[in-house]
Amino acid sequence: MNKSKIFKITAAVGVLVVLLVYIKFFTSNTTFDKEEVYVEIPTGSKYDEVQKIISPYVTNMSDFEFIAQLRSYPDNVKPGRFLLKKGMSAFQLVSAMRRNVPVKLAFNNQERLENLCERISSQIEPDTTKLLATFRDSIFLQKNGFTKETVFAMFLPNTYEFYWNVSAEKFRDKMLEEYNRFWTKERLAKATELNMTPVQVITLASIVHKETVKKSERPTVAGVYLNRLKDGMKLQADPTVIYALKLRDNDFEQVIKRVLYNDLFIASPYNTYQNEGLPPGPIAMPDIDAIDAVLNAEKHNYLYFCASVERFGYHEFAATMAQHDVNAKKYADWLNAQGTKR
Repeated sequence: MNKSKIFKITAAVGVLVVLLVYIKFFTSNTTFDKEEVYVEIPTGSKYDEVQKIISPYVTNMSDFEFIAQLRSYPDNVKPGRFLLKKGMSAFQLVSAMRRNVPVKLAFNNQERLENLCERISSQIEPDTTKLLATFRDSIFLQKNGFTKETVFAMFLPNTYEFYWNVSAEKFRDKMLEEYNRFWTKERLAKATELNMTPVQVITLASIVHKETVKKSERPTVAGVYLNRLKDGMKLQADPTVIYALKLRDNDFEQVIKRVLYNDLFIASPYNTYQNEGLPPGPIAMPDIDAIDAVLNAEKHNYLYFCASVERFGYHEFAATMAQHDVNAKKYADWLNAQGTKR
């Protein structure tokens, strides 16, 4: 074979190699139609487990494996949440599997720790059982002045950034850090003026939060409850009765629009018709606005309130029982007219 033929063959082989390398490195190797998908790699996963997880999204696993071996990925698998984009090449896919993408974790309006843990576990790796155990750890509770009933007060509704594979302990500690940051010197001073601890403020705020969604009205409602506490009166807050009923039935999905007379006698430490002072802990996760409404409560002489039938969503306030009875009768008559029995 002469040198010319050898050169041509070598050149052809070279072109073929370049073409194959180009295909493996730069051509699309994804199967999905959406613009992007996220894959989650559990902590402790091995390379073969990663292959199974991403295989539904990869057109040619041989090309992915070739690049993965070339870039030593099988020995450097990382747990976490990874973003794959439509049209990524094998090279880009391997690169993507090295970049753990944070989760924008959000929660609000939860009624108890169990519900919160279910919400959180749907967004990060630790499951509900693990999260509950971590939040109820006796050493953690004692060290930070919480109980199983009050630790729920530690969680402030917001959006937080975490890596998907964050541990339950690190998540808990971050929530504690955010809680301590929230309680500034100014807020602590206002709580002290009320002769209340941060947990007590949040517990009362959870009742205020449940009583009204109108932010402008919350300082007025908070003022009513603070007046009752100051005068040694029972709070007699319907939301605490509703919470007690749900707790008794172990059913927080049920909707209770009306508290009946017999409900007021339910035996529960959360029933503020039967027990003096605040309930053992929050009955919901209050908005920050509700917490600040307690800390900046309106000063007035009201001791009673009930839902208004003329300004839906708002309440009618009263300083005397006689005034309140008139307002309450209007509301009861309206409920009866609507056929609302529960």
